[in-house]
Amino acid sequence: MSVDDQHPVLDLDETVHQRIRLGILAVLSETDECTFAVLRDELQLTDGNLSRHLRVLEEAGLLQVTKGYDGRRPCTWLRLTRQGRTALRDEVAALERLVARLRGT
Repeated sequence: MSVDDQHPVLDLDETVHQRIRLGILAVLSETDECTFAVLRDELQLTDGNLSRHLRVLEEAGLLQVTKGYDGRRPCTWLRLTRQGRTALRDEVAALERLVARLRGT
């Protein structure tokens, strides 16, 4: 089996593929920027759970976190980096190859 013929599951990225992190990247890919609160509510997560996954993605360079204020209220804004958009696109492509293989196409 050549490298090009490797099983598509081997192309899945451990950082991106985790369900919540994949969801974070998917939601952020639909917008230029999103607040922590909107993302938390969209994915129905607790603050702590979302924070933990955001830290992993930020450390991997897949998203940018900006903290500041919206009026007098503290706010955290999130956006995908170019590397994050590429990682999501690569993950979706790997999943599509896996589905095609399983369907025999």
